[in-house]
Amino acid sequence: MPLPRFPSPAFVQLRFAAVFAAAVTAAWAAKSAADLGQRWELLVDDFLVDAARDATLTLHPPRRAEVVLVTDAAWEGPTSAYFTVLKDGDTIRLYYRGSVGGSDHSIDQVTCVAESKDGIHFTRPNLGLIEVKGSKVNNVVWKGVESHNFAPFLDRNPNARPDERYKALGGVKQPGRNWHQGETPGGLYAFASADGIHWRKLRDEPVMTQGAFDSLNLAFWDPARNRYACYSRIFADRVRAVQSASSADFLTWGTGTPNRYAPGVPAEHFYTSATLPCPEAEHLLLAFPMRFLPARHKVPAHKPAGASDAVFMSSRDGVTWDRPFREAWVRPGPDVKNWTDRSNMPAWGIVETAPGEWSMYISEHYRWPDNRIRRLVTPRHRLGSLHAGARGGEFTTRPLVPGGGRLVLNYATSAAGSVQVEVQDEGGRPLPGFALADMEPLFGDELDAVARWKAGATLPARNGQPVRLRFVFKDADVFALRFAE
Repeated sequence: MPLPRFPSPAFVQLRFAAVFAAAVTAAWAAKSAADLGQRWELLVDDFLVDAARDATLTLHPPRRAEVVLVTDAAWEGPTSAYFTVLKDGDTIRLYYRGSVGGSDHSIDQVTCVAESKDGIHFTRPNLGLIEVKGSKVNNVVWKGVESHNFAPFLDRNPNARPDERYKALGGVKQPGRNWHQGETPGGLYAFASADGIHWRKLRDEPVMTQGAFDSLNLAFWDPARNRYACYSRIFADRVRAVQSASSADFLTWGTGTPNRYAPGVPAEHFYTSATLPCPEAEHLLLAFPMRFLPARHKVPAHKPAGASDAVFMSSRDGVTWDRPFREAWVRPGPDVKNWTDRSNMPAWGIVETAPGEWSMYISEHYRWPDNRIRRLVTPRHRLGSLHAGARGGEFTTRPLVPGGGRLVLNYATSAAGSVQVEVQDEGGRPLPGFALADMEPLFGDELDAVARWKAGATLPARNGQPVRLRFVFKDADVFALRFAE
């Protein structure tokens, strides 16, 4: 029997080149030029990419670090939850619900605060403000049903009043038929504070009533869109979901809009959302929902059912959310107490605890006596990447209008890996002196690497004309890029 005939390697190369070129041409026709200015762009979706070969979007989980707080004070307890972290000057504050269990509507729930200078060692300040269990020796800043989900933030609105530097939302719907559809009294109340310690209600009536709200209903100033944003709990076909609303003054809110996802993305229970603007890239919204599976029961000795982990997603408009990463961002891991209900809930907030180091936080051991919160660590902007393996890969960006003459990269390679970049005109032709062969390969692990070619590190003046960037890399990750002066 004669041996089968296979195409020659040269034919395969030519055929692949033709197919790849056709794919590039089709993609280029689909994406218009993006004016990046000097902002960071993260490779967590396909916004930048027009064409790719052997390069894949890859999720980068954080590193679990120290346990920073155990909620074992007399006024806290095993169902303490809904953590928020923020930084004011050199002080990092951690807010959370103190709760020993019971009704969501208990007036004995309290809002607590712990403080730290490094994001690792937290202490409870003795505030002496509110009496709990017969004593004011505690770190409580609010007491009442609103403490069930009190969600503070530091208001970055440049027009915010000095006595309202801090704002918060908190509250639940009253029990009754169809409470989860927002049909009973109650809702979210607005709060303000000058210092994050002494709080007052801005109105006696709730400022938002259409929603379920039995979760952490967070808010923040959205500088890219010049408005306040709220992400709150709703139910959609009996599945826990997220809606967003906006406000110009924090008191009058628009109608909630449910989060939207791509066709084919299944509905999953998102117990919380932990949505916030990306630091140094505030046009991009990040979210770290706790994904809840209510029917799973792993630990027979623990009566309540449910298992959960944390996922990651992003949005460029606040309503449509990209979910290229369906896998968990944080798994429960080998700790059996993290396989019980409502553990692994990400806190709201990202703080920089060292140059280039982001600290985030996640709760563990819900309903256990050592209910606690742990620090998560990730390098700045390293949530996702375009990744190429040892065989190598490449990707080409959509047309980009640079806001500066230098290209700065956040990247990492193995010792044998490399990253090269070619600067092209909009039609895909290399600019003189900035072809692939003109760049010495980058290798290493850098958050702010300036790309350099034989012609130098400064890109030629383009007078507003777009460029494309072609990346050729192997055993490497490209996490983010920006143009700079």
